[in-house]
Amino acid sequence: MKKFSGLMLLGCSALALAGCGADDIASPGAGSVVVNNGGGTPTPTPTPTTGIIEAAAECPTFNATGGLSNDGTIEDPNGNSWRICTLPALVDASSSLPNEAGVLYRINGRVDVGCDGGFSVPSSGSPYTTTTASCLNAGISSLTSDTSVELTIDPGVIVYAENAADPAWLAVNRGNTIQANGTASSPIVFTSRQNVVGSATDSSDRQWGGIVLLGRGIITDCTAGGSVATDDCQRETEGAATPATFGGRNNGYSAGSMRYVQIRYSGYNLAPDAELQSLTGGGLGTGTTLDYIQTVNSSDDGSEFFGGAVNMKHYIAVNADDDSLDTDTGLKGNFQYLLLLQRAGAGDAFFEIDSNNNINSDPADRQRSTFANFTAIQSGNRPDNSDEASILVRGDADINFVNGIINTPSNECIRVDGRTATGSATFTANSVVMTCGDTGPFLSTGSQYSGTNTAADMFNAGTNNNASITSTLTSTFVNGSNESGVVAYANIASFSSFFDVVDYIGAVRDANDTWYRGWTCDNATADFGTGSLCTGLPVA
Repeated sequence: MKKFSGLMLLGCSALALAGCGADDIASPGAGSVVVNNGGGTPTPTPTPTTGIIEAAAECPTFNATGGLSNDGTIEDPNGNSWRICTLPALVDASSSLPNEAGVLYRINGRVDVGCDGGFSVPSSGSPYTTTTASCLNAGISSLTSDTSVELTIDPGVIVYAENAADPAWLAVNRGNTIQANGTASSPIVFTSRQNVVGSATDSSDRQWGGIVLLGRGIITDCTAGGSVATDDCQRETEGAATPATFGGRNNGYSAGSMRYVQIRYSGYNLAPDAELQSLTGGGLGTGTTLDYIQTVNSSDDGSEFFGGAVNMKHYIAVNADDDSLDTDTGLKGNFQYLLLLQRAGAGDAFFEIDSNNNINSDPADRQRSTFANFTAIQSGNRPDNSDEASILVRGDADINFVNGIINTPSNECIRVDGRTATGSATFTANSVVMTCGDTGPFLSTGSQYSGTNTAADMFNAGTNNNASITSTLTSTFVNGSNESGVVAYANIASFSSFFDVVDYIGAVRDANDTWYRGWTCDNATADFGTGSLCTGLPVA
């Protein structure tokens, strides 16, 4: 079982947090190694006395061409030494990153998993010309079948990124997969070089790109040729300097599986309105597994999903500098158990939800997503909040909010914008409670909202909603008496069989509900009672 740097730091005063973890339980452990993170964290007492980690003698075997580059060693502030094993720019054969003592894996610039196989599976009768730069550099330009590369990452592995001439990021191209499945006690961590050497702080972000999963799901708003009308719509990944294309006709597509994963200090702004975020999904399908994902300090969104069909549970976004969860371009999404936690006075919306109102004549192409059992918290006014409210729904998206808690006492809660005057799209809310501020709970912009179908109208049409609840949340995000008294929406399975039928609202039922503990890291915004600081590294 992993122990974590920063164990024994979480006494009730250590992080200047309210309470001491979600139910005031710290995990002191024994024999841990503590990293000096440079973020002003108090020195632990007592001082750990275990030995220093020694770098492995060599890098593990890796099947892809060129294998792993042995790039010397790196030392953390506590004197632990790690062998640096750098992934090749192109993973051209199914390969694994095993969890070996004294080894850190490095992404240096963009790393592609396989070559992009195109809109549909290539065939010998109609070969696909790939435009993936690393594939072209390797002499691969034409595909007659998917490269079918699978990158497997073992529990407990740490992958860090170092920006080269281009920002470091991991692209899993169409026709290839990732299997990054940690465990509750041994999560996989994607982070930055600064985090390794101890210079990352509680306010750090934009230190590398992020993880991008590309699929063949159905999308709208084409940018890479084709159109929705002709069923060959594709898009280029937002923020990609060279083509990283997604889209197709397969909403059951599998890009693999990611479970019990942390993504820290990512997000990279290549140009205005062109950013990478911690986790990007483009054209994913329901065959992709996303469960127990934590994003920390993304300089853009915690995660963003473009089109396709996504099922996701147990998602935590902490300190996203833009939106906690952004959904676009015709997504059909189901999300349950969401903790969306923003810095006081920073960040944008919890949810930014878009659809293209120019395709209103075909409701099947609009975004249709359901967000269930969410707790979203933001204290302090956001003077640079471009979305103006903590939830933004626009462009004729069809959205369902179920069993949710919004606690943003200095900001408006829901804004609806960009709907067509005759549009049938709407949002529903059932068993959603909110603590709002500034000018009030609701904003509706545009003349079409005069008198009917305003944000307030749509919210008030639901059952068991309350736009002015007095928050009694404990330990930051655990339901208190007022939240526990709200009747949950019983018919949640009518939206999708993916959803668990539960009898409570919010992401965390009570102090006995600890699904967030053990695989996460803590910072000043959120203490999950794990005993692991995000500014430190997991160590054996």
